[in-house]
Amino acid sequence: VCLIITPEPARAPVRIRPPPPRPPPARGAESKQTVSSEPPTKPIVRRRAKSLSLAAGPKKPLKSPQVRFVDSLGLDLEEVKVFEVQEHPLIPQHVMFRLLMSSELSFGRPPELSLPYFKPCFPESAGEQPDFLSRLHRQRVCLDRVRCSDQGITGTIQVLNLAYEKKVRVHYSFTNWRTHTDAAACWVSSGRCGDFGSTETDTFRFRLPVPPFILQPGAALEFAICYHVIGRDYWDNNNGQNYKLSCHSYKVTVPRECENSIVHFT
Repeated sequence: VCLIITPEPARAPVRIRPPPPRPPPARGAESKQTVSSEPPTKPIVRRRAKSLSLAAGPKKPLKSPQVRFVDSLGLDLEEVKVFEVQEHPLIPQHVMFRLLMSSELSFGRPPELSLPYFKPCFPESAGEQPDFLSRLHRQRVCLDRVRCSDQGITGTIQVLNLAYEKKVRVHYSFTNWRTHTDAAACWVSSGRCGDFGSTETDTFRFRLPVPPFILQPGAALEFAICYHVIGRDYWDNNNGQNYKLSCHSYKVTVPRECENSIVHFT
């Protein structure tokens, strides 16, 4: 028996390629890696919708931010005032006061306060004058007394009780009667005066407010009293001269222990 063995044909050699090089790990990644049994998460990729650019429209130019300073009430902290050549600026009293206080302290002199006040140009207690009753019978209304204070000007008025319904008001002006204002007087009490109490009278009280900017040296306040009863008006205008009060000022030396507090709180 003869065995014939045919040799296998030669195969072409297979080339083996080496694996590609791996990218180097990021810095700090090795220190942040932790051992976990959970599978690694894949990052979520968000794609912008194609219709978003159409809906948004063209981009608007950004406006530069604006800064506006206001006080606690929302009002502007600055105000522009243009003065003419012949117009003198009006400086508030508290500003002048602080300037004067600073100058007094810088020269080492004791500071002084200049306090304005209204002083009547007529007797303050007109009801104590000897001719008061005769004037009251003749005019039906008379000023009784007046008092000036920081709260304003207050006073009392005597009128004859001619009827139950009556009104008393005071006409006053700070501008030499270019403008005037009315202040209603309120009823206080009823009584009798004269010999043996033969005259029935009513007492009314009034108050005239004085704005702070009015308290300037040389300022004046004038007033007259009107009594309306039984459809008629009776006046007391100080025999046609009106009741007048003029503004004065007096100086008060500030004690040394009060200098810092006055300068700070004024």
